[in-house]
Amino acid sequence: MYNKKILSLDDVKRVIAAAEAEAERNGWNVVLTVVDDGGHLMYLQRERVQLGSIEVAITKARAALLFRRPTRVWEETVASGRYGYLAMPGMLPIEGGVPLVYENDIVGAIGVSGVKSSEDGQIAEAGARAL
Repeated sequence: MYNKKILSLDDVKRVIAAAEAEAERNGWNVVLTVVDDGGHLMYLQRERVQLGSIEVAITKARAALLFRRPTRVWEETVASGRYGYLAMPGMLPIEGGVPLVYENDIVGAIGVSGVKSSEDGQIAEAGARAL
């Protein structure tokens, strides 16, 4: 039998607070999302951001979770000419999705959308570090 670590709402709030602080420090309006280890939405925050960024942020978080790596890896892979990765299910090869890791276990992921993908990634990384 395995022991499974799961995100609590307090954990999610800590991740979001760090991500929000990074976004505010830079004057960036973004959508912030967190999914649990099953890819289910636990948190969504949006203010003064285009509606399209909602689904993008959720999909970035899910892609980071499903593929167990930051979506930046896939953005770089596709940019290098490996277009076959675009056909992978659940794939969104745009920086801004980062797995949430606790004691070497992936317990969820954060997804950010609303500014340049590198800036989304910067915010997501700040959030992930808070866990």
